[in-house]
Amino acid sequence: MAKTLVRDESIPESPSVDPAEIEKFRAMAADWWSPTGKFAPLHKFNPVRLGFIRDTAVKQFGLDANAKQPLEGLRLLDAGCGGGLVTEPMARLGAHAVGIDAGDKNIKAAKVHAGELEIDVDYRVGTIEGLIAAGEPKFDIVLALEVVEHVQDPARFLADCAALVAPGGMLVMATLNRTAKAFALAIVGAEHVLRWLPPGTHEWKKFVTPEEARAALVGAGMEIDESHGVSFSPITGKWSLSRDLSVNYMITAKRPKT
Repeated sequence: MAKTLVRDESIPESPSVDPAEIEKFRAMAADWWSPTGKFAPLHKFNPVRLGFIRDTAVKQFGLDANAKQPLEGLRLLDAGCGGGLVTEPMARLGAHAVGIDAGDKNIKAAKVHAGELEIDVDYRVGTIEGLIAAGEPKFDIVLALEVVEHVQDPARFLADCAALVAPGGMLVMATLNRTAKAFALAIVGAEHVLRWLPPGTHEWKKFVTPEEARAALVGAGMEIDESHGVSFSPITGKWSLSRDLSVNYMITAKRPKT
C-alpha cells in the first residue's frame, strides 16, 4: 500500500515558501556552521557579501566606517536567514538583527550557534508575509540573500521585502542570474563536477534575472542604487565584486525618505 504523505504543519503555507525547498535545507540545517560541510561555498562567499553590506550601509546612513560596531542603532532583517551566516555577523556589527526563515531546524541551528557565542539575535520561524500581516515595524536594512531563487513567487517576495524597508532605508538582494553561464557554473560545475553543493540544490528555471529583480523592486516603490556581479577566482580561491552579472549578482535599492 502506498504511504500517504502528510504535510509538515511547521512549514507555513505561503507564496514565498516552497515546501520542497524548505525540506531540502532543513535536512542540511545541522551543517550550517561547518566551513567544510555542505555550506562551505557560502562560508567562502560570506566575506565579500558581508563587506559589501557593511560598506553600503555605512555609505547609506553616514556611519563611522572605523567604529567597532558601525551598524549600532539600525534595525536589520535577514529574510530567509538559514543558519544565520549573515544575521549573526550583522548583530556583531551592532545592528538589532532579526533573522526569519520558514525552516524550523534552520532557526534552531542559528539560535544554538548564537547562544554559544552569547550574541543577541532575534531569530524567528516564519515568513515575510507573516511579518507584514502582524504589523512588524519597518527595518532600516532588509537583506534577501541567496533566497529569491528558492521561493515560489520571486517578484512578490521581493515586493514584500521592500514593503518592510523604512523610509530612507535600504534593501540588498543577492541571487543567481538565469543564463547559460550560470547553468554551466552554478549547477553543472558547482553541483555535479566540483561537488561544492549537493546535486539538486538549485533549479535553473528558478533563477532570477537582474531585470526581473529590478522591475519587482521598482514596482514596490524602491529606487535602484547599484548592481554588482560577484565572481570566483579559481587561482586565489576567493570571491570578489565584479562587473559581471551573468552568474552571481547583488542589487541594492533604497526607499525614498518621503
